[in-house]
Amino acid sequence: QVQLVESGGGLVQAGGSLRLSCAASGSIFSINAMGWYRQAPGKERELVAAISSGGSTYYADSVKGRFTISRDNAKNTLYLQMNSLKPEDTAMYYCAAPATIPLYWGQGTQVTVSS
Repeated sequence: QVQLVESGGGLVQAGGSLRLSCAASGSIFSINAMGWYRQAPGKERELVAAISSGGSTYYADSVKGRFTISRDNAKNTLYLQMNSLKPEDTAMYYCAAPATIPLYWGQGTQVTVSS
């Protein structure tokens, strides 16, 4: 059974940084592109960043230059380094696979950015 478990969320002041992690079961991690989504209250879930099994990346315009997605295939772990955080980054962040049409979701980790 595929499992995705996020961690690393929290409360941070604007301009601060957080690093999210997603531990994935081995059967999917090395094959599929993985992604980070977020959903703010009253808004639709959106794709924030994605990374292919080969390391190619995608970022939403709103996070380009501030967020970095990476993966450690040996550890079956996906990361999202978030710098220069803004209040509008406040949301529940989810790890997903495959990145574009997810079949599997983590439980989410809350990120709250205070102004």
